[in-house]
Parts: sequence; structure tokens; C-alpha cells
Amino acid sequence: MAVDATPAIYRGIVSISSQITLTATNLSVDFAGLRALDQVSLSLAIGEIVGLIGPNGSGKTTLVNVLTGQVKPIAGRVAIQDVDLTGLAPRAIALKGVARSFQIVRLFNNLTVRENVETAALTHGAGRRAAGMKADALLAQYGLTSHAHDLAGELNYGAKRRVEIARALAADPRFLLLDEPAAGMNEEESEVLLRLLATLPAERDLGLLIIDHDMSLIMRLCHRLHVLASGRTIAEGDVESVRNEPAVIEAYLGAPVDTGGA
Repeated sequence: MAVDATPAIYRGIVSISSQITLTATNLSVDFAGLRALDQVSLSLAIGEIVGLIGPNGSGKTTLVNVLTGQVKPIAGRVAIQDVDLTGLAPRAIALKGVARSFQIVRLFNNLTVRENVETAALTHGAGRRAAGMKADALLAQYGLTSHAHDLAGELNYGAKRRVEIARALAADPRFLLLDEPAAGMNEEESEVLLRLLATLPAERDLGLLIIDHDMSLIMRLCHRLHVLASGRTIAEGDVESVRNEPAVIEAYLGAPVDTGGA
């Protein structure tokens, strides 16, 4: 499958400003005897954007679930610097600064859009006035102000995705893990999302891990790629190297990459 070979348009804007790193080391996960992750190691530093890609069933969401405490590994370690997060409950990990979105959107459908974002800020220690101000700022940034008083369950899918990202940011995370944030968006919406995500690490001093099947978005947005297939890492490194790696082309892209002469 040919992909957009345009260089990452914001790669020069975002730089790694801190050595604070979320690290997974030799993670393994079994589901009913099936090895879903097999000794996978990954790192994410504050200030960078890493793309986690691979075919369906390769273990991408499972890896994010381990990093955020929804799934416990049978082996391996998750840590921020020397702070061991392995096996902690999701809320405990969130309070350590790791936030996420889900492959299937999980909003409080009976609360308004503003209340969804405000609640996340309150949960992480903001006062009501500060939480409201934070919610308003995030809604404005993500083009959701006109929906502030709409019930979250009434939004279209693309808008729900943006609410979920805004809600995650209301917790002021050090690491933000997004599972298919562009799903359900049209080309114009995806382009707007690209521009918003590209500046997040510099604006908010965080590390961003993103899973998505929109290869144009991934190739232009990310500084590094990590590729899984059948629960194992088959490639990792800079975008230029990984997208032309034979194992990646065979397992995921399915055809030589069209570089357009670049």
C-alpha cells in the first residue's frame, strides 16, 4: 500500500526537552494460552511523538493496556524513570501522569461535553473554578466550544474523539497514549487533528504515543515508529528507516512504499 511520503511536517518543531521517560521492558502477556505480547520493549520520552503501528491483532492495544494498568503482564516491567508502575491499578498509573484514549470511545454520554472535560480536571486535583477554566480552554482549542452544553452521547464520532483527547489533557499528563484518534474522521478533520497533535509535546511538555491506521497521519506526525506483528517487535527507529524495512512492508504495508521520488 502506497503511503504519503511527505516528511514529518513538524519534526523540527518538537524536540526532546527532558530525559523523563516511560519505559516498557520485555513485556509479555498471555490470553488463554495465546501469547499476545512477547518480550516487547518500548520507550517514550517527554517531548517526542512515537507511532505504534502494525496489522490488526498485532498487540498494539494490548501494549497500551499494559502501560495504563488495564492488563497485567506475566513478565516484564513498566516504569517512569525509577518508579515502577508494573501491576498498579489504572487510577494509580493515571495519577503518575499517564493518560490515554480508547479504541472505542468511552465518554460519559449523559454529561455535557464541558462536564466530561471538567470532571477529568476535578479528578486530578483541580478546584472547580480552575477545572472550568481548563475545560473551556481545551474546548476552544479542539473546536468544541459550540458543543459545550451538548450531551456527549449526541455528538458525531469525530467530535467524540476530540472530546476524549481534551478530557485526557485535562489531567495534565506527562505521557498521552492515543488509540486510533483519527478513526471516524474525514480527511479535513484528520488534517486538523494532525496539526493539533503535532504541537502537543512542546506546548504541554509531554510524550505522545499514537496508534493509528491512517498512515499519512502517522508518517507525517511521528518522530519514531515502533512496529508490532504477532505480538513481537519487528522494527523500530526513525520514520524513513522503518517505512522501508522489508519486514514492515511484508507484515503491514503490503507493498513497496511509494516515495514519490523523495
